[in-house]
Amino acid sequence: MLKSWKKVGVAILGSALLLGACGDDGGTSSDGEKKTYKIGVTQIVEHPSLNAAYDGFKKALEDAGIDAEYDVQIAQGDPSASTTIASNLVSSNVDLIFANSTPSAQTAASATSDIPIVFTSVTDAVGAELVESMEKPGGNVTGTIDSHPDAISNTMKFLKDELGAKKVGMVFNSGEQNSRAQVDAVKKMLKEMDMTVVEASVATSADVKQATESLIGKVDSLYIITDNTVVSALESVVSVANENKIPMMVAEFDSVKRGGLAAYGFEYYDIGYEAGEMAVKILKGESKPADLPVQIPQKLIFTMNKDTASALNLEIKDEWEAEFSE
Repeated sequence: MLKSWKKVGVAILGSALLLGACGDDGGTSSDGEKKTYKIGVTQIVEHPSLNAAYDGFKKALEDAGIDAEYDVQIAQGDPSASTTIASNLVSSNVDLIFANSTPSAQTAASATSDIPIVFTSVTDAVGAELVESMEKPGGNVTGTIDSHPDAISNTMKFLKDELGAKKVGMVFNSGEQNSRAQVDAVKKMLKEMDMTVVEASVATSADVKQATESLIGKVDSLYIITDNTVVSALESVVSVANENKIPMMVAEFDSVKRGGLAAYGFEYYDIGYEAGEMAVKILKGESKPADLPVQIPQKLIFTMNKDTASALNLEIKDEWEAEFSE
């Protein structure tokens, strides 16, 4: 039953190598004045999840007493713009780069091997060649990822056991390494569960509605992963799903608020905050990115959108009620 799904994996553990700080807390300049750090922010596109991660990152620095000025640059989904942004941030000699998404982290890592980079909203940090391993990143890059094995497995169990799904439609940008990794993981899992994935690939957010419509008649459910291209146009997927009475599971809570049926996952604000805590250690000279293990989400819960359930004429079971999140 659902309540048994709340057991989640513990974040990857590792001891951070403590280094000598240049001051008492690394937050003062040579003349004793409190230092103001310059933080470069690169984000691939604007949507609620990524924006929430950025808010969490800033709050962590604020809570730690870090004074910071932020240079925020958003690529609006354009990979070439992301490359330019990374170069601009390196040229401006920021103290640290916060990379919010896989493409943003990849372009930042390509632009500098010296400036510390802390990422979030990345699904497969090793596969994206951002770090050597989760436990020992080994370079100037570390951060928090937006995937958890329990989240995918329990979502698929819900689709099969509670909704009777057999064919799961997935709309995604195949050009995003982040998305390809998730789709491959789902396909492998569903094969073991005697279920199948039906894919619909998009290149831009303008393609999302048509791609979703192409799945009608071929699937009995949808699963929208943390694909930046698709999530930025989520309302078009929601409209097609609800119009055709297709339950649509999503991978994070902001997408539930925007009309997805349910998610077993985490708040992007939380993984952004956790990334911010890592940045604090780096800025204060307590640790280096090479020695800070990449973290997985540490707070996982199940939540459902009651309005969407009603629109789908979905009978809500009594045991689900305790799992709802307003």
